[in-house]
Amino acid sequence: MTHRVGFVVFDGVTMLDVSSPAEVLHQAGRLGHPYDLVMISACGGEVMTSTGMPLSGTVTATEAGRIDTVLVAGGDRLAEQPVDAELLAATRTVAARATRVASVCTGAFVLAELGLLDGRRAATHWRHADTLARRHPRVRVEPDAIHVRDGRFVTSAGISAGIDLTLALVEDDHGADAARRIARELVVFLRRPGGQSQFTTAATAPARNGLLQTLISSVLTDPAADHDLPSMARAAAVSPRHLTRLFHTELGTTPARWVERVRLDHARQLLLDGHSVTSVARHSGFGSDETLRRVFVRHLGTTPTAYRQRFTTTTTGTVRAAIPEAENAVEHHRT
Repeated sequence: MTHRVGFVVFDGVTMLDVSSPAEVLHQAGRLGHPYDLVMISACGGEVMTSTGMPLSGTVTATEAGRIDTVLVAGGDRLAEQPVDAELLAATRTVAARATRVASVCTGAFVLAELGLLDGRRAATHWRHADTLARRHPRVRVEPDAIHVRDGRFVTSAGISAGIDLTLALVEDDHGADAARRIARELVVFLRRPGGQSQFTTAATAPARNGLLQTLISSVLTDPAADHDLPSMARAAAVSPRHLTRLFHTELGTTPARWVERVRLDHARQLLLDGHSVTSVARHSGFGSDETLRRVFVRHLGTTPTAYRQRFTTTTTGTVRAAIPEAENAVEHHRT
C-alpha cells in the first residue's frame, strides 16, 4: 500500500519547508518506494506561500482521507502570531489518525499549541527556539538539534533541515540504502546527525542593539580573548543579568553559548586553513585539545581531525563540495 503523506500548509508557509521534503519523497518514488503526497489546508483550495508563489489544489482535513505521516510545514507567522484556530483544528484532525507526525521549522509551534509535544523533546529553527520554550514550557526544546525524534513525533530545525528529516523518514521506511541513493541524487550528505548543531548559528545573526553590536564586534575580532559573562558585562558596562537578557532578546541564546559558537566557527576555519589541532584550540579560545574535541563532538557530531579530513582536499585549505560520492559520505546517527 502506498504511504500517504499529508503536508499541512497555510497562507505564509515557507516554500522550502514544503518543496524540500516533497522532492525527497518524489525521489523515493523514482526508486520504487512511492509516496502519495497530499496538501492539506484549513479551507482547501489555493494557499499563498511566503514567496508569493501559490500552492494550488489543497484539500481540507476531512477530504484528505487516510494519512500515514503528517508533516506540518513552517512559516514565520507561526512564531510571531497566535496560531489560527482553523489551522489547529485541521492539524488535530489529521494528526489524530496518523501513525507518524512531523514538523519542519516553526511547524513545531502548531504541534506544541495542540499539546502534542508536552513532555517531549522537540526542535525548531534556532532563531525561534527560545520563543517556543517560553510559550510552551512543557516542551523540552533542543535549540541546536537538526531534528529530534520522540515517540511518533519528529520535529526538525529550519528550512533545509526538512531534507535531513525526510531522509530520516525514508530510511525508517525503506532502509539506509534508499536514503543514501536519494541523497546522492540531490547532491547532499546522506544526512547530518539529528543531534548535530544547526550550521546557521547565532554567531552570524545581526543585533539591533548598539551596545550589543559593539560587544559582538570585539568578540568576533578576537575570539580567543577572555569572554566569560562577567568580562563581557564589564566591557559593556551593564550587569551580567542585563547582558544575558539582551542576548536572549536579540539573538535567542545565552552569552556563553554564543561565544562558544563564535569560537567553534573560528576553529573550523582554522582547521581548513591547515592549523594543527593544538594551534586551533589555542587560537580559537578553547585552550586545550580535549576541550576543542568535546565541543566539536557536541555541536558537529565529529572530531576536529575527522572534520578536517571530511571537508578538505589534499590541497590545504580548499573546501570540498558536499557531494556524497560514496556510502560513507557522512556517517549517520539516530537521536
